[in-house]
Amino acid sequence: MPGLPPAAYAEGQPSPAPAVKKDRRVLRAVLRWTAAVTVFAALGASTAYGITRMERTDVPGLATESDGRWDYPRLTRPPLPQGSPRPFAEENLAGAHYADLRELVLPAPRGAKVDPVLKGEDGWLPTKDFLAEYASKEDREEFAQTLVDNGLRHVAARGWTTPDGTHTRIYLLQFGTAAVEENVYRGDGLTAFRAPKYAVRGATESGTDDAYPPAARVEDVRRTVYTETKPYGPEQVRQAYLSAGDTMALIVQSRKGHAEAVPFQQTVTLQSQLLG
Repeated sequence: MPGLPPAAYAEGQPSPAPAVKKDRRVLRAVLRWTAAVTVFAALGASTAYGITRMERTDVPGLATESDGRWDYPRLTRPPLPQGSPRPFAEENLAGAHYADLRELVLPAPRGAKVDPVLKGEDGWLPTKDFLAEYASKEDREEFAQTLVDNGLRHVAARGWTTPDGTHTRIYLLQFGTAAVEENVYRGDGLTAFRAPKYAVRGATESGTDDAYPPAARVEDVRRTVYTETKPYGPEQVRQAYLSAGDTMALIVQSRKGHAEAVPFQQTVTLQSQLLG
């Protein structure tokens, strides 16, 4: 055959077939390695996908310590009556919350023990039970008159204690309009810049919490945050007032020794989001 050396046709010499077989063996080996690489690549991709789908604490070697946040259930706003606007819609001139106020109170985090006293009757808390949060009888009487003068409609509340001993109380106070609520929130100095007008139980001296992160603000919801100043009593107390349309909120957290900042900030932010 043209192109082949004469030695290839000598008697007893092998034909070119073995070279073809050798080429096939090489091809099969290459295919086996290619398949193996493909399988490993697929396994690697699926493992990477699995890690991206897992929480960081679920991956051995990547677990991180908790930053102090509580495990709240998934939050959803209650439905609005048909045709009713949201509190900060342009057409809602009164800034009214048309959703059930009782459904706007932040739920307790998982593992917390709920305070039955703050459940009230049918979910509504008597005004005197809200006022019991304040230390001075004179303050309670004065604030009670302010609430009467401004036509307080409802108080909804919830309280709980977490396993670390932190006590949380949340009160939502609803008025006729946002203008009336503003008169209570700012008008009589309830939320003065340096200190609250009325001292809550366990915190005779409180000042503005300058360490509260500005980035934690929620649009349309104003807040004034205080923390008990040293020396503390048996517990340190943190408190925040929120102004959201026709509704004002008071959030109080206290804990023996020191009230942690992170769960307080988390609680204030989530309650603000429900009202916003």
